[in-house]
Amino acid sequence: MIKRFFVLSGLCLFLGLTAQKTHTVIKGDTPYNISKKYGISVDELLKWNPNVKDGKLAIGDVVTVKSGTANAVATKTPAVNISSKTGKIILQPKQTVYGITKQYRISETDLRKLNPELDSHMKIGDEIILPLDSIKKYGGNQPVATTVTKPVETITETAPVNNNKTKIDSGNERTSAGNSHSNQDEYATYNVEQGDTVFSIVNKFGVTIDELIALNPELSKGLKAGMILKIRKLDAAYIKKNGDALSVVLMLPFGYSTNETQYRAMATDFLTGAKLAIERNASAGQKLDIKIVDSGNEASFKSSLSQINPNNTDLIIGPFFKSNVIDLLDFTKTQKIPVVAPFANSPELYNYSNLIIVETNNQTYADKIAEEVKSVYSNQKIYIVADAKKENANYLKSSLEKNVKNAQITIVNTAAEIQLDQNMMTGQSAPVIAILANDNDMVGEAFSNKVIALSKEVQGIKAFSMYAVPSFDKKVDELSQASLVYLMDRKINADGNFEKEILSAYKSKYCKTPGKYAVIGFDVVNDMLTRENKKGEIFKQINKVQTQLATKFEFVKSKSNGAYVNTGFRVIRLVP
Repeated sequence: MIKRFFVLSGLCLFLGLTAQKTHTVIKGDTPYNISKKYGISVDELLKWNPNVKDGKLAIGDVVTVKSGTANAVATKTPAVNISSKTGKIILQPKQTVYGITKQYRISETDLRKLNPELDSHMKIGDEIILPLDSIKKYGGNQPVATTVTKPVETITETAPVNNNKTKIDSGNERTSAGNSHSNQDEYATYNVEQGDTVFSIVNKFGVTIDELIALNPELSKGLKAGMILKIRKLDAAYIKKNGDALSVVLMLPFGYSTNETQYRAMATDFLTGAKLAIERNASAGQKLDIKIVDSGNEASFKSSLSQINPNNTDLIIGPFFKSNVIDLLDFTKTQKIPVVAPFANSPELYNYSNLIIVETNNQTYADKIAEEVKSVYSNQKIYIVADAKKENANYLKSSLEKNVKNAQITIVNTAAEIQLDQNMMTGQSAPVIAILANDNDMVGEAFSNKVIALSKEVQGIKAFSMYAVPSFDKKVDELSQASLVYLMDRKINADGNFEKEILSAYKSKYCKTPGKYAVIGFDVVNDMLTRENKKGEIFKQINKVQTQLATKFEFVKSKSNGAYVNTGFRVIRLVP
């Protein structure tokens, strides 16, 4: 991940220039204004100067350029007005970002807009800006600082990179629109968030800077939070086949035709959640024609395809298994019907432009943990608790070795093998970094106990986990002493209004709380149906970031003409 950045803004004075081969960097220079000054593209400049490919420029650097002239232009990025009615609370012991979003009914997206440097200001006694109405309604005995009555202003051009895959969602994003103007309908778009930079955006979507600028000339005046950028022109839109109703096929492995029951409970559970989502959208006025197909098992799958009429199908959700997904994509390739894979995620699938992959892969989690470790690393030994296959641990180790200088990394099979380091100068015990790369609950319990024990022996232990395990919720106080940071997915925020509504509706319908696959069934189907417009053009809405009952959906293109892959997850930080 690119850590440094540049912005296409600031106060820039362009003067007439004579022909020259090089340029000496002065204060305020960016790759964009240098390329404009010399009549070249940013991509050409970066090609000739590999050392600035990440936007890093130092005053006095000499970069290779071409000749050209330019006229004087002066622009300055205005501040973004976030809110006119806000107040401040004083951070108390054990309060976390996640806890604040739950208590004050605010999404982390909005919380971060009000507090751009939130992660670096999470110490006891710090002031956190919140909507004044939320403080009055939900604050209780929370200490309040002086009320802010004037607009809160933030300047986006100097904000650090803040990858949007690190937010905790309360569900507010599910109502956001990806295309707010009709003249943007033929483009995939992106809503710029606080902390985004041009480099983070082009890296995220796999486009060049010049392509981005060509589609968004207004970038020459600066990158601002709230801007809607055109990313690429969409392929010819998929349009509904017949009438007003959206024809949807659910392919689930019941196995009735083969008398194999291995996946039947999983499929049945998935269907209960899916039915709730279908009824919810139908009651809101969406016209739906739903067909459920028994996809059998992997061996018999192809015979189930005869139940699908590709000439009268608008959306297919399922099947569950990778080999079946490929068979289905080959079967529907001439119609380019949108296909949603709830569980399959493999590079073999990334070449299909009509495929939507729901499952966030483990490498995405590992990359985020590596980034988090790098931000706090200070010559500590690093231990990674692996699972039996060690795939996650090995990938994480490789990522850390590339990004953390002189990292001493040990992969262990159990948390019991994590040992304190020893200071060579004083002989005293020294803290270490412990990482959990195993999603087993019992291993997670042992990891929690070990980290807590080490934290009692020496201060400064840092703990991280690619996964959320039950012990993290049970031992918040103790684990906060190790500043535990973990990634969370498929977990319900039971205090959210939307979540309460869905859980109540499910219990009323089925007389029980939803199981794991029921939650996934609801989330996947509800997310897809809410992205469909009246013409069935789901890909025009695919760039919206939405959080359903327990899953965050944030789709990006795997490649220029490839599948859409979900990169959504949430980050939980426990603060001492």
